[in-house]
Amino acid sequence: MFQINERSLSPIYEQIVQQVKELIAKGALREGDKIPSVREMSALLLVNHNTVAKAYQELERQGVIASQRGKGAFVARTADDPGMEKERLQKLREELRRLVVEAHHLGIGGRRLTEWLNEEIQRYGREEDADRPESL
Repeated sequence: MFQINERSLSPIYEQIVQQVKELIAKGALREGDKIPSVREMSALLLVNHNTVAKAYQELERQGVIASQRGKGAFVARTADDPGMEKERLQKLREELRRLVVEAHHLGIGGRRLTEWLNEEIQRYGREEDADRPESL
């Protein structure tokens, strides 16, 4: 379920963050599901527990997971904090801009980039906005 790519340019904690988000996007993890403890995840991935703790702190900061003292970490409700959701959407928009600029510098045109984006949308089964704000 979780794997670390030692050759990746992304830090290990970012790989963990991304994989948790991908599992949620694919429906493998759903709202309220418990995720492995820091200790369990560090043993599973053979990484330092501080690395996993950093990933979980980032996921919690982004509102993706919620920790309950003595119970563990769980996939958070998506609409718990509208301010957090707006911040995440703005961050997503910034990331999209960054990717478009990078594609431009690599000589990748809009049509090809759009095809790739549509492939990823189909991969995660999300074609409709779930009443998301348009103003971002």
